[in-house]
Amino acid sequence: MTELSKTGAAVGEPVKASSDAPTAFLEVRDLKVHFPTDDGLVKSVDGVSFKVEKGKTLAIVGESGSGKSVTSLAVMGLHKLGARGKNVQISGEIWLDGKELVSAAPDEVRRLRGREMAMIFQDPLSAMHPYYTIGHQIVEAYRVHHDVSKKVARTRAIEMLDRVGIPEPTKRVDNYPHEFSGGMRQRAMIAMALVNNPELLIADEPTTALDVTVQAQILDLIRDLQKEFGSAVVMITHDLGVVAEIADDVLVMYGGRCVERGPVADIFEQPQHPYTWGLLGSMPRIDRETSERLIPVKGQPPSLINVPSGCAFHPRCPYADIPKGDVTRTVRPELTQVGTGHFSACHLSPEDRTRIWTEEIAPKL
Repeated sequence: MTELSKTGAAVGEPVKASSDAPTAFLEVRDLKVHFPTDDGLVKSVDGVSFKVEKGKTLAIVGESGSGKSVTSLAVMGLHKLGARGKNVQISGEIWLDGKELVSAAPDEVRRLRGREMAMIFQDPLSAMHPYYTIGHQIVEAYRVHHDVSKKVARTRAIEMLDRVGIPEPTKRVDNYPHEFSGGMRQRAMIAMALVNNPELLIADEPTTALDVTVQAQILDLIRDLQKEFGSAVVMITHDLGVVAEIADDVLVMYGGRCVERGPVADIFEQPQHPYTWGLLGSMPRIDRETSERLIPVKGQPPSLINVPSGCAFHPRCPYADIPKGDVTRTVRPELTQVGTGHFSACHLSPEDRTRIWTEEIAPKL
């Protein structure tokens, strides 16, 4: 008997688009990624939805542990086993160019990974194999999806290293990862990710631990290559400076959920969630003089095993007592449209949000 996937397609066959398939190149619908552990169920991602068009960049921001990287790994199909071999629980829908990935067979997702979608990892030194040269690893990434000789693949690897700004690529192609600097390793990782001209590029904090001049070069490189290939880009970061530089849209995550989503200009100029206010208040400004100290977000991020009831941010929110009753502690707010393409999950009334932002927050930024 032929084994079937959840969609009814035979396992190993491409999953065809259904009648409700989205028009965006990447669309994530109500994604949940839960990890069973001995201490309880870790709800790393608990109902996240977003979409990205080709040629556009979505930035996903939030503190460490908010679910950013787990979301990106789910899109790439890289979640296998959780703690002590317990299966990761993944539900929702991930649509990539009309194909649904959550219910697709692992072999189908593997064929898409590297060719239609690729990822730049946070630490290229640990993501690359230390025993193989940079060129060998790029060659293998290319030959997995193309039936070509090693010589042809090596020529392609040298071409990509040159494209991302590696000096003397014909010589450096035979270097090992430890022989590259941090910025050079990141460039080599980008070359490996783009060697098959993927239409979706996920960058997981690609500028972490790099000095500011190298950060700027890496961001310029990603932006230039995006224009060249027309790729959709998902940028995972906690650096709002990077967001302002490269993003078209922003998704703010807290406690495994989206608390605000919208165009980058709206998120910076008219944010509608207290957590977003906190992120902006904790970001230093160098474009003008300011006498105000940075405003940290007080408290600690929530445990994803015991997420606070109601609004997950309420234990840290200075405005949690403004709404009447105990609503912030008992009712979880849903994303509500507050502008064109702009959504926020907050119990504060529109009038209260406007007043607080205009009178209290914006003047201090």
